[in-house]
Amino acid sequence: MIGSYSVSTRTECLQQIAQQRAMTRRSFLRSAAAVGTASRLFGFAPLRAAALPKEQKTVVVTFGGGARDEETFAPEGQENIPHLMNELIPQATFCTQVVNHGILGHYVATATLATGVYERFDNFADVAPKNPTVFEYFRKGLGRPATDTWVIAPSNGFNRIGQSDGTQFAPGFGAQVILPKHLLASALSKTSTSSAGLDFLLQDNYEDPLFTPPAVQSNVQLSGLIEMLHLSLDDFTHHAKTLSSADELSVYVMRQLMRQFAPSLLWITLHDMDIAHSGAYSLYLEGIRRTDRLCAEIWQMIETDPEYKGRTTILILPDFGRDSDFSASGNGFQHHRTGDPLSRTTWMMALGPHIRQSRTVDRPLDSLDLVATLGAMMNFATPSAKGKPIVEVL
Repeated sequence: MIGSYSVSTRTECLQQIAQQRAMTRRSFLRSAAAVGTASRLFGFAPLRAAALPKEQKTVVVTFGGGARDEETFAPEGQENIPHLMNELIPQATFCTQVVNHGILGHYVATATLATGVYERFDNFADVAPKNPTVFEYFRKGLGRPATDTWVIAPSNGFNRIGQSDGTQFAPGFGAQVILPKHLLASALSKTSTSSAGLDFLLQDNYEDPLFTPPAVQSNVQLSGLIEMLHLSLDDFTHHAKTLSSADELSVYVMRQLMRQFAPSLLWITLHDMDIAHSGAYSLYLEGIRRTDRLCAEIWQMIETDPEYKGRTTILILPDFGRDSDFSASGNGFQHHRTGDPLSRTTWMMALGPHIRQSRTVDRPLDSLDLVATLGAMMNFATPSAKGKPIVEVL
């Protein structure tokens, strides 16, 4: 009884604080609109959904290394997310309360988002998700080819996220996974371009720089992938030298994928803000600002590409947050160790032709709801996923 009461009490506390966080975020957005920071937000009646074209596309952007409200939606943090506040949220349905009840490690949490089931493996294990992924549901359910869904992943630890371990679902229906850092390393090994000065693009993991899981052979060899993307090795490596972060490299690769394959389901995980683990607050803020800019760039890419414009929904959400400054066992912005309510309570926004604009959703949502929502949105079944479709974005 004591253990049961303890679990019940913790759950109730999480629910209460998550609801408080949701209402606080809503008030932040209202305040911003009132002073003109996001002049369109709540400024007019939400638009009704337009009829969604048959050949619809979906882009999912997740953050590995969430940011706290203090550095984002709170009045003192809004200067770090001008694109989200001024450009994207006014066009979006914004869900203020998305709670992650699972393990707060970036790979395992992202795998949870991709399966709709709380995955329970070691975050640093070289394993595939146990449960079927949204990519498998999509390809098998709609009979789509391998080139119609891709994952752009930030590090070695994500290399098996495209397909489950095969125990519950027939193998062969997963997404192709691109690791841009591997792609760059392969390109450098085949050209005369020096890797000097590019170490910051090749660093695998902000949380544990010494960890490098065994490489898993991809169905698409790196050299073949570079050819498939119609990339010149020299141009690719020279372009890399103009970039300031690994996330910029990921978005560059995303642009090439969109041009060459125009996949219907495209998933990209950004990871720059997880540099917070280094303990440098300035680098953490820089990561937030860059992520804010890249989200706007991705939306602009969608809106200016004839294959995507007018028929694409984009969903943007962190995998989870970061510790509070007031948690006795935490390290504030630097980590996400405690599992406290603030590190578990995050948000999601959706933009697209059928999405109502300038709308907030304050009811409790679960990280598991993403897969069911994607299935309902694109008309494929997700039988093992535990979440529920988010009706406000359908």
